[in-house]
Amino acid sequence: MPTVNETLQDEAVAHKVSLEQYSLGVVRRIIALLNRTDASLAAQLMQALDMMPAESFTVERLESLLTSVREVNAEAYRRVEQELAGDLQELAAYETQWQFDLFERLLPEPVKVRFPVARVSAQQAYAAAMSRPFQGRLLRDWVRTVEADRMTRVRNAVRQGYIEGKTVSQIVSEIRGTRANGYADGFLERPRHELATIIRSAISHTAATAREQFTAANDDVVQAVRWVSTLDSKTSAPCRIRDHLRYTAGTHRPIGHKVPWLQGPGRLHFNCRSTDAIVTKSWRELGIPVDEMTPGERASMDGQVPADMNYADWLQRQPRERQEQVLGVERTRLLREGGLKLPDFYSPTGQWLTLDQLRELDRAAFERIAA
Repeated sequence: MPTVNETLQDEAVAHKVSLEQYSLGVVRRIIALLNRTDASLAAQLMQALDMMPAESFTVERLESLLTSVREVNAEAYRRVEQELAGDLQELAAYETQWQFDLFERLLPEPVKVRFPVARVSAQQAYAAAMSRPFQGRLLRDWVRTVEADRMTRVRNAVRQGYIEGKTVSQIVSEIRGTRANGYADGFLERPRHELATIIRSAISHTAATAREQFTAANDDVVQAVRWVSTLDSKTSAPCRIRDHLRYTAGTHRPIGHKVPWLQGPGRLHFNCRSTDAIVTKSWRELGIPVDEMTPGERASMDGQVPADMNYADWLQRQPRERQEQVLGVERTRLLREGGLKLPDFYSPTGQWLTLDQLRELDRAAFERIAA
């Protein structure tokens, strides 16, 4: 039977996988919201530029004519910020409840009698996340930055278009992109990627803050926190070196090493996929007499830290349902029945292979065997 600390680590990794999938859905929905304003922005831009023949172009007049475009752009990002704020509020509520439920189910009864699991309110976790910067800025400041950057790209593209003698239609097409390419070939594509990065990072930041709030509220049973990195070909160097290192709860001082915590897992860099797992104290450290715990409870609260494992090892020993959540049904079948390992699903350069690419690799391998 796994100990409390082993289960806490397993669930921390699984929960991070779920958060990655959740963030993908949020990104798609909010980017779609932004995309719906692109037609209005393009229409306003076309109307503004039609009022300025090339021979009368000046920077001052351009700034004046782009007022309506700027308003459309600002309104789009106001809606984005409101939508994301609602998602993060719901996420903070879910995270605090998830942490509470996990501890309620894992801690032996004698521990909970002496140290009842403390709740953290969703409002407290959300307010803490919004008041703390990630990557140097608050969320609202990041949204303003991306908004301003998108408008700068529009303005610069217009100026360059007039300099090169392009028509209004050509300028607008270069900014928005072409329908044939799903509007992914225009100047507005880069701000979409930047916003997606901000959204994913804000979700990780909110989840990390909720974990910190819960850990602080239950510090009487917490021995340390342990950095857990998603180890695969895309893991950053700063996250690789910190994987499985322990830090004091709250103050995040290194335990047995000198690698600093910095902003912590999920916030160390943009798109950080690391998380942390709570390490509970042993029953001795909690001061609980032996006779108050069954042999199983004593073993589950032994205070031992789980053995080191990488993400592939973790995935290999998960139940089928969890493997399918991560890999999908067909890849899970190949993992369990086909003898494949997690690295087999990636190219040598770390690219995630499609099923068609996997089939082609298998076909080529079978041909080599037959030859």
